[in-house]
Amino acid sequence: MGNKKHKWSILPGQELTEMDKQILYWQNRSKSVPSRDLVKTPEQIEGIRRAGVVNTGVLDAVAAVIRPGMSTQEIDDICMAYCKEHDAVPACLGYEGFPKSVCVSVNECVCHGIPKPNQILHEGDIVNVDFTTILDGYYADASRMFIVGGKTSLECEQLVRVAKECLEIGMEAAKPYCFVGDIGNAIQKHAHKYHYGVVRDLCGHGVGLKFHEEPDIAHFGKKGSGMLLVPGMVFTIEPMINMGTYKVFIDADDPFGWEVISEDELPSAQWEHTLLMTESGVEVLSY
Repeated sequence: MGNKKHKWSILPGQELTEMDKQILYWQNRSKSVPSRDLVKTPEQIEGIRRAGVVNTGVLDAVAAVIRPGMSTQEIDDICMAYCKEHDAVPACLGYEGFPKSVCVSVNECVCHGIPKPNQILHEGDIVNVDFTTILDGYYADASRMFIVGGKTSLECEQLVRVAKECLEIGMEAAKPYCFVGDIGNAIQKHAHKYHYGVVRDLCGHGVGLKFHEEPDIAHFGKKGSGMLLVPGMVFTIEPMINMGTYKVFIDADDPFGWEVISEDELPSAQWEHTLLMTESGVEVLSY
């Protein structure tokens, strides 16, 4: 994780807006601020919003059919079919060698799980389905947790619930002219109440014109740290919450080098939304 040092540009003779004044205030105090290209135009926001509708539809399609006995490859097939029906493209497919259209991460797999014909879902499994849509060149990204068969252990049920609460608490902390660290600090505090680990090696990110943009959105940290978030920025919050340690490793049996596993191989849960920062808080563009 890490962001470049940016400078907020002002043209000679340009009348300063309230947003300019806020950004310049923090820039002059050596805080990390966005560059203008990280603030989306109204046209770009509408494009991302349309991609978000399709992306949400993909996850709705999975939610309607996920069940014990189905393979994770079947989930990939559903996502591919939905994309084709809506003239969209799955961003994951072929991205840095990723072989499938969606990440399906089961139990101790934290993220980037690769769908497989022989990986069968069982009642009580907890599953993260993470999909990113490209529509007309715009990106939207979201993931959901599913409890296969509707029942699991009390421990896993709590983990899934708390992971969702971490996302919601992070969204509440995401106010205009807050800092990325404010989000991470709020998430970390809530997860630690349950003695859960907050994964540090992966993070949320800017999104919209590319799959991954600045800023990095860490899910731990100190208030007032990280980049200033201003209206017009689009990013994900996607805390990965482990039942045990926050540490992770790459599965040595994965020939593609993608699947991330909790170090102690205890279950993990994650929820993700694509969010637009507005003058009053965040608006959900995909969930």
